Order: sequence, then structure tokens, then C-alpha cells
Amino acid sequence: MFPASFIMSYIKSSLVEAQSTLNKFVEDDKNIKMIEQSIQIFVDAFRNNGRVFSCGNGGSMCDSLHFAEELTGRYRKNRAPLPATGISEAGHITCIANDFGFEHIFSRYIEAWGQKGDVILAISTSGNSANIIKAVEVAKAKGMKVVGLLGKDGGKLKSMVDVPLIIPCEITDRIQEIHIKCIHIFIEGIERQLFPENYL
Repeated sequence: MFPASFIMSYIKSSLVEAQSTLNKFVEDDKNIKMIEQSIQIFVDAFRNNGRVFSCGNGGSMCDSLHFAEELTGRYRKNRAPLPATGISEAGHITCIANDFGFEHIFSRYIEAWGQKGDVILAISTSGNSANIIKAVEVAKAKGMKVVGLLGKDGGKLKSMVDVPLIIPCEITDRIQEIHIKCIHIFIEGIERQLFPENYL
């Protein structure tokens, strides 16, 4: 059994570390501008009858689903649903992984459903997830826009996406914490432009 003082120190250390990661991200003005740019890309897609897809692995898949369900559902107040899909359907994923390989699970979906004018939110804490890279390649070939929520140094995806939002941290859970903050800001920004009456 660890002493209470050790547990308290660990808890505070985790919170301070999270705070430090967020502060570092916020202090870089280009991140604020890229969040604004990302919001505009999503808004433009919705205004032009486009759709938004999102994808990620593990915790990042959960974040991609959270993004989509807030758009099809609601964030703070009731409003019309927006066409968003988090790529996660079990039948699709297991079929593609079994028949083509795990690296194709997202790209095959985009190949089937993505169209010019649509957008992908591509989430990878390393920036090097092979299945996200393939999805981005297909999306770009179709004329789709890509917003990347990345981590560490941005990896290969940094130069592939239209907007690379990079959390400069080596710890996955700290990266994911800032990713979900960005996602909430995306959603609020989308709502503020498309449903301004909700923010009067």
C-alpha cells in the first residue's frame, strides 16, 4: 500500500503535467490560427452539403466518435444534426482487416463514401499510424480536405494534411487530453457559425 502522501503527489503531478502541456500548446499563436482554420474547413464543408468523417485508433477512435456524435447529436443546445461519421463499424473494420489488412480499414471506407468537398478529421498521437496515412492518401486523391490532430513531432502526417495541429509532447495520454479540447472547440466553433442563435 502506497502512503497517502505519495498518491497525493502523483495526482498533483499528473494535473500539473497536463496543465503544462496545455499552456505550451496555447502559447504558440499558430495553434490558435490553425484551430480557426480547421473550424472554417468544417463549416465550409457543411455549408456546401459536404460530410465530415473522422478516424483514429484506440483512444483516438473514441475521440473521433465523440466528435461525430456531438455533430449528429447536440453540443450545448438543440439544433439540426450535421452529417458526420466516425469510422468504427465493426463489420466493416473486421472484414477489411481480414481481407486486405489492418492498414486499409479507414482508407477503404473513404474510398467507398468520400467525395470532393468532404473533410476528414485524422487523429494520430504519433503522426505515423499506417491506416490513417492511407486514409489521408485516398482523401487527398479525391479532393477532400484533411484536418490532422497529431502529437510528438507530427510524424509523416504533418506534411500530408491541410491543417496539422500538433501537440508537442511525447506522452500519449497528455496528447489525447489536448486533442479532446481541440475537438470541443471545433464543435463550438462550427455551432457558432452555423447556429449563431444558440450563442445569443
